[in-house]
Amino acid sequence: MRRALTLLTLAVLGLTGCSAAGVADERPLIVATTNILGDVVGELVGDRAEVFTLMPPNADPHSFDVSPADAARMRDAELIVANGLGLEEGLQHHVEAAAADGVEVIEAGDLIEVLAYAEGGSAGTADPHFWTDPARMLDVVDGLEGPLSEIAGTLDSGYRAELVALDAELEEQFAAIPAERRALVTNHHVFGYLAERFDFRVIGAVVPSGTTLAAPSASDFSGLVSAIDEAGVPTIFADSSQPDRLVQVLAEEADRDVRVVALYTESLTEPGGGAATYLEMMRVNAHLITTGLSS
Repeated sequence: MRRALTLLTLAVLGLTGCSAAGVADERPLIVATTNILGDVVGELVGDRAEVFTLMPPNADPHSFDVSPADAARMRDAELIVANGLGLEEGLQHHVEAAAADGVEVIEAGDLIEVLAYAEGGSAGTADPHFWTDPARMLDVVDGLEGPLSEIAGTLDSGYRAELVALDAELEEQFAAIPAERRALVTNHHVFGYLAERFDFRVIGAVVPSGTTLAAPSASDFSGLVSAIDEAGVPTIFADSSQPDRLVQVLAEEADRDVRVVALYTESLTEPGGGAATYLEMMRVNAHLITTGLSS
């Protein structure tokens, strides 16, 4: 029924001689919820399918929502690729509605070995930030290969090799950080997968939760300051899409010289913004983490 309505819409547009872009795109439609997944899916299918990404650049995946027009496009898709594991908190009802209409939905979180948060308000629940580990993104690519091939035909096999190279590159780069300095403090819990893959310790987060929608308490601040002083962390990392006020306050509360460095952790940027692709985002972050913890 959904496909019949789509074909009818295209037929009407053809009769009236108009479409949203002037020419109807007859390629199969794949919708990605996050811009990280949209970039990866786009690299795999190339121009053999239309990849429509719901999440705009520099957005917060925990809180962004979509327009009614974008929600309608989700129901016209051949496939929706979602992050899952509770990441898209403001979007989940749209994904469920599209699935109820018969759209195939694949959650990338179902394609990986999932980690649970170890501490804070989210302790014991699934951590959705798997993209900080390139090896798990390889698992996502492998899991998407079959469904994407059915829609778009032959995929770009070179992108998987780029992910393998990225993983090796990060391993070599992080090896320059002394073991005693491999400690991460962020604005919220986002680096669990990177920490496991590359042997870091996650000391804590300003917001002790897996979501940016939570807020820290006075006791959270006090406990984290003590951990920072004990570990001697020289740098605190904040997400570039979020104000770093809380991290700045924490640096001041620690009563010591603690730098605050912005990373691209949950969203890609617009072209030219510093992290326009997943590969660029990971390389920039690796450089900033290595520099921040080595000096």
